[in-house]
Amino acid sequence: MTACTPPLDSGTLHDLLDRIRDWQPFDGAALLDDVAAALDDVPPAEEDTAQLAERLRGHLARLVTIAVASEAEQDTAAAQLVLRARTLQADPLPGERRAAMAHLRRLGWTANELHDRLTAIRCLKEAA
Repeated sequence: MTACTPPLDSGTLHDLLDRIRDWQPFDGAALLDDVAAALDDVPPAEEDTAQLAERLRGHLARLVTIAVASEAEQDTAAAQLVLRARTLQADPLPGERRAAMAHLRRLGWTANELHDRLTAIRCLKEAA
């Protein structure tokens, strides 16, 4: 009888398990709630701005992952939105309130537009 050699070593398996445990499914309703909060006429409370920006960055990360996995970047509009999303994700939230709100709105608009584009080209189902 021959010994079986596993395809991955224990360290790689542990890393994989950690990534699976940390995985967050895409939640279209939460995305739309956060986009609405960012784009509302009444800005979020100053103490909520950083958390909202972080959630929007998370939504953008998931949307970019979906776009890349589904090869949506072959669509010119989707490719431009993915590039904009990656750029915004890397930008820190400004400390000054007006600049922070402008950044928050850019995050919201980009998340909304990328979501809409991925839905239009059938990479995502429309969020309820």
